[in-house]
Amino acid sequence: FFSHGFQVAPETKAVMKWLRSIPFVLSASLHGGELVVTYPYDYSRHPMEEKMFSPTPDEKVFKMLAKAYADAHPVISDRSELRCGGNFVKRGGIINGAEWYSFTGGMADFNYLHTNCFEVTVEVGCEKFPLAEELFTIWHENKGALLNYMEMVHRGIKGIVSDKFGNPIKNARISVRGIQHDVTTGN
Repeated sequence: FFSHGFQVAPETKAVMKWLRSIPFVLSASLHGGELVVTYPYDYSRHPMEEKMFSPTPDEKVFKMLAKAYADAHPVISDRSELRCGGNFVKRGGIINGAEWYSFTGGMADFNYLHTNCFEVTVEVGCEKFPLAEELFTIWHENKGALLNYMEMVHRGIKGIVSDKFGNPIKNARISVRGIQHDVTTGN
């Protein structure tokens, strides 16, 4: 994943270790600079290709997760193309990350490839570095969408994989027919 000669910062290594030690299933990374929800892959399958749609095997799930956030956000769900983030209106306020712009080393791709966690990136506003007095408004614009997104953790299959004696099986591999991306059970 970080094989392009990048030096991995100690805090990044710590987060990677943390993500592998706890069976997270859903996360979001909050950024500024635009108003859209992106989902993996963020790195194009063809590194020389910019703006190339690069879906994961779980494309439908990621679109559902991104839409859960975008549809509950009062500005992202606004159909005006003249507003901040208006160039994503026709896409429903979401986009595949690599189709927007490709970059390597993103947390959403790392989570998908190396943990059981599905992560989207939320661009919370067109100001890259909002002023302190703008944060209250940004929080209120995103609060309901964050809660709606968090509720998505209850979607899908939940349960315990156990042996014939009822003992939980750690690191059991779970495959879904038609989706070439396995997950493993937690502790």
